[in-house]
Order: sequence, then C-alpha cells, then structure tokens
Amino acid sequence: MDQYAQIIGFMGPLFLAAIAVEFALDRRRKRGTYRLNDAVNSLSLGILSTYVRIGLRLLMLVPYAWVADHVAPWKLPADHWAVWVLAFVLYDFCYYWLHRLSHEWNFLWAVHVVHHQSEEFNLTTALRQAALVPLVAWPFYMPLALLGVPWEVTGVVSILQLLYQFWPHTRHVDRLGPLDRWVQTPSNHRVHHAQNDVYLDRNYGGILMLWDRMFGTFQDELREEPPVYGVRGQLKSWNPVWANWHVWQDMAATAWKTRSWGDKLRVWVARPGWRPADVPKAPYTLDQFRLYDPPLSPGLKAYVLAQFGAAYLLTAHYLKVIHDLSAWDATLYAATLTALLLTLGGLMEGRRVFLGLEAGRAAATGLAALLAGSWFGVEGDWVPLAGGAYAALSLAGLWAAAGGAGRAAVGDKGDLKVTLR
Repeated sequence: MDQYAQIIGFMGPLFLAAIAVEFALDRRRKRGTYRLNDAVNSLSLGILSTYVRIGLRLLMLVPYAWVADHVAPWKLPADHWAVWVLAFVLYDFCYYWLHRLSHEWNFLWAVHVVHHQSEEFNLTTALRQAALVPLVAWPFYMPLALLGVPWEVTGVVSILQLLYQFWPHTRHVDRLGPLDRWVQTPSNHRVHHAQNDVYLDRNYGGILMLWDRMFGTFQDELREEPPVYGVRGQLKSWNPVWANWHVWQDMAATAWKTRSWGDKLRVWVARPGWRPADVPKAPYTLDQFRLYDPPLSPGLKAYVLAQFGAAYLLTAHYLKVIHDLSAWDATLYAATLTALLLTLGGLMEGRRVFLGLEAGRAAATGLAALLAGSWFGVEGDWVPLAGGAYAALSLAGLWAAAGGAGRAAVGDKGDLKVTLR
C-alpha cells in the first residue's frame, strides 16, 4: 500500500507537467480540447480515486496472497525475467476481460463509467479514474495467483500498465501506422472513449491490441467519423461523488420499480442501457448530445483553480504521510479532501447553495488547524497561522469572486449566475 502511494505521489508532478505541455500545445494549435470545469472535474476524480483505492487496495492483495500461498501448486521466482514477461502478458489479458465486461455488465459499468463521463479527451481524462475498482477487479487477476506469480511482480506490473495508459489520452497525436495495429495508441483509445455507434464498446486492451483482434472488438479510427466523447445519458454534473454513484442509484431505482422478480435481478448484470419492459426509457440518439458546460464568471473560475491547487498540495501531503496516520486520521483527512472537491464541483455547476457550503468548508478547515495547532502530523507555530491565513484568504477570494466584486443573480432553478463589474 505504501509503495502504491509513493509511486502515485512521485508521478503526480510528472502528470501535471505533461498536462501543462499538452494544454500549451492545444492553445497554440487552437484545438479547444480543454475546458477548466471538465479538467478540474477529471483531476478531482483522480484525487478521489487515489485515496479511496489506497484504502481498498488490501481487498486485492489479501485474496491474491492467500491463493498464491495456499492454492498455487508452486511459487514462481520474482527475479526471473520469464516470470515478468508472463505476468505482463497475462495481466494484460486479464485486464482485457475486466475492461470488456465492465462495458457489458451493469454492476461493473457502474464502477467503470466514471472514466468515460468526460466529454473532452485529453491527458486529464486519463486521471479520471473510478474509486471503487478494487471492489470488483481482484477476481479477474486470480489466474496470476493460481500460477504462482508473486504479488510483488503483479503489483509492479499493474502500476506500470496503469502508467502506460496515461499517454494515449490525447487528440494531439495522429495515427501511428503499424503501431496502431498491435498496441494501445491515442488513435485506438479515442475510439474506445467515443459514443458513436461504430466505435461503441471497442478497443479494450490496456497495452496490447492483440486481444481485441483475437476476440473481434478492434475498431480503427475513421477519418470520416470524428469521435464524440462522453457517455450515453450524460452525467451533467461536476460532483465527483455523484459521478461514482449515479449508475448504482439508477439500477436500484429500476430494480425497485419493475414488477418482475427476474428483471429485478437481471438489471444488475444486463448490458448498460437495458431496461425492463415496465420501466421504459426513451431511446438515445447521438443528435441529442449537447456539451455540458454551465457558464461561470472569471472570478469564480480563478477561485476554483486556486482551491484545486490547494487540493492537489493537500493530496500530495496525504500520500506522503498516509503510512504514519492512524486509520481514523487517514479517514478524516480523506473526508476533508472530499468536502473540498464536492464544493468545487458545486461552484462549477453554478449552484448558489455551494457559495455558503464552500464558505463554511474553508472556514472550518482553517479553524481546525488554528485550534489544533497541527495538521495531520505537521507541527509548528506556523501551522495555526497558515490555517487562519487559508481561511481568511479563501473567504475574501470567494466574496470577491461571487459577491463583493460583482452582482449575483439567482436563476429560475436557483442557479448562480455571476456578472463581474
């Protein structure tokens, strides 16, 4: 668990540097593949998934280690190159089936859908990860345990595969010739994230396209069919918790409403989009798609960006100290981060109630550091001062962005519409 946190903590600045380079290139080429709200939401989901996965990672490690130690007929050596090659190929094969079934079984799609909700496609989309993956993923990798592949090998291979999948999330790399036929590339992955009929549920491979070609799920990117990104049945929210929960709620509501006991069970394993006959849903066509992009004033955009910077720094600190924290402190720290990400999402949706919630959150965060005189293991006379300064600056910035520097009007649905002078 510590190794995972350390690697993610180390790679974070490199990811952000690559995103900055792509953003600069995007501005230079005037491609318009970045929006602040979408990018912040994707990165917020990446932060949320990071600390939730750290907590859930034992769900994969414990059964894997038990099977490898008590069921596997032998234990392969971790220092032999052939074991690493076997682990790499077999892990990618298992990932293919996890990924494919995550598009074919509703309860797996409910977990995986998070990664597909972005209606843009850039490097921030790569970090838009589902928080609950460890709950459902571990059975798919048991073949490696049964073959006696040590966990230290499988764990490293899993992280390397995850890191590899960062770079194909871009629209700034064109077709790569023969490479597109055999490995995951930006062209292949653009197909996977598209909701066009011709592209839907294709190109599942993590690194190798071999499995898609073997099992008939490969699709080339077509010049005449530009990909349209996002999911059918738009999320229309920047709430990172709702992004991880909304399909579960929809399945539960459907199971409750249908009168058929068979359909009450089937809804959890049916293909996404399937509905019982007595709980119909209007059919979806691509021409119904409209980009979700609620307006936000420049001042609130600046505030959101500044607070997300604080969220990133706090997450980096969390990853650094997680092994020194008690379970209670780690949970409390994660809850503090979640509250910050939630209020930022609400502000980006233009919902007026989140002005008050964000003001309360910022004040409570600063007050906690001020009164405790420490911050999750960080001691020093400067900590209370820093907490007080954070609260004061946050409240002043929020007031300037949404109140004192302009006029706020409430729309018909209670949405916040801010016009700065």
